[in-house]
Amino acid sequence: MTLVQSELLILGVVIGTHGLRGDLKVRGYDKDVCLLPQVRQLVFLREGETVRVCASGKADWHKGNVVLHLAGIDDVNAAQLLVGCEVAVRREDIPVLPAGEYYWHQLKGLTASDRRLGVIGRIEDIFTTAAHDIYVIVGSYGEVLVPAVNVFLVEVDLQKRCVLFDLPEGLIQED
Repeated sequence: MTLVQSELLILGVVIGTHGLRGDLKVRGYDKDVCLLPQVRQLVFLREGETVRVCASGKADWHKGNVVLHLAGIDDVNAAQLLVGCEVAVRREDIPVLPAGEYYWHQLKGLTASDRRLGVIGRIEDIFTTAAHDIYVIVGSYGEVLVPAVNVFLVEVDLQKRCVLFDLPEGLIQED
């Protein structure tokens, strides 16, 4: 099977084995790692090259990492060969979310605008706090941290690759 890099979404990296039955510990790059238990087929990459395509057997959470058991990998020696590989899924295999919900990878890179100020930058990153997610927007106002709450979010247009916010005065330092 020949896979094109653009067809894949890289979710994390195998950081080690777990136990003696061939389970893998995967550290996710972001919140989209939650997709691993939902997708049946995983792709393992090393330096951009496909090392192996495996059917996912089972996935659990352990100390902030995903523990994967893969079909056909039943001992620690076989699992050890995948340590250091990035774990990816085919974009076509990603489950569709309900309207108004988005995966992080869909939002990163979108142009961010405010109703009052116009374009403020691009969503470069997203992180989670105890209260809610935070969009990291980088642009003409420097780095702006915007809480990912419905009261600020007006519209997400994935086709036009933009997000419209209605931000309160004072959230962005204006010169």
